[in-house]
Amino acid sequence: MKVAIYGRYFPEEFLSCLKLLFLRLNQRGVKVTVYRKFFEYLNQKHGYSPNLFSLFDTSDQLDIDTACMFSLGGDGTFLEAVALVRDSGIPIAGINAGRLGFLTSISCENIDEVLDAFFSESIPVENRTLIKAEGLPWPLSDFPYALNEFSIQKHGSAMVSINVFHEQTFINTYWSDGLLVATPTGSTAYSLSVGGPILTPDSTNFVISPIAPHNLTVRPLVVPDSYSLRLEPISRDATVVCALDNRSVEVASGIQILISKAPFTVKLLRLGEIDYFCRLRNKLMWGVDKRS
Repeated sequence: MKVAIYGRYFPEEFLSCLKLLFLRLNQRGVKVTVYRKFFEYLNQKHGYSPNLFSLFDTSDQLDIDTACMFSLGGDGTFLEAVALVRDSGIPIAGINAGRLGFLTSISCENIDEVLDAFFSESIPVENRTLIKAEGLPWPLSDFPYALNEFSIQKHGSAMVSINVFHEQTFINTYWSDGLLVATPTGSTAYSLSVGGPILTPDSTNFVISPIAPHNLTVRPLVVPDSYSLRLEPISRDATVVCALDNRSVEVASGIQILISKAPFTVKLLRLGEIDYFCRLRNKLMWGVDKRS
């Protein structure tokens, strides 16, 4: 069996969890490949050099028969792992060394239990929808997909005006600080913070959420993920900022961007996972009386 490990920075107290992960994988005879920059970080920052099989730098260096990629960190780290896995079909399991952790649901406390389930192959897999954005320059054009959301934001102080169409049908012009098109996965991320609704992961929809709209009656809009959207941002500034998850680039005002559902999904391993609604209650503290 082969597994890949991706990470970046983490707090000192997470090191014991990481060492346990490598120990258990080595005891099982698993061939481990580690992202090179993460391996160098472990060596230089923490003085730790784990036993491994190989190092990798790019997505094309991952073997297609890799059983899993462990993402070590927070949700931002997980999104970077998605950009490495791409359309290979390699499942991703997120071990939480961050804060909220909607995507990185595995805690250090249950790592042994989680690995037992992993090796016994009794693992629930969720297929998550991605967004595809066409018309963007490099480097976003190298992997023009997002698990959470595509966003347009103003670059300077002036509002941006964004015309949105479904094929040839005009939807609206958004005068705002920006606009998001979020997946069901992304509905609990940036979109949620700007007032968007929460969608269950198996929903077949996108959410169009304006950022600080000039007209307060303009609210988030849920559309089928079968829609092909065309976005045209216009700003008094020369450029706007476009982002796919946590990757961004400046583009010229007036660019046309096509948004659609990606032709592939990302596989999430829900090792030791509670149900989605329990996760919502825990992460968002629903039903908790803070007065006591």
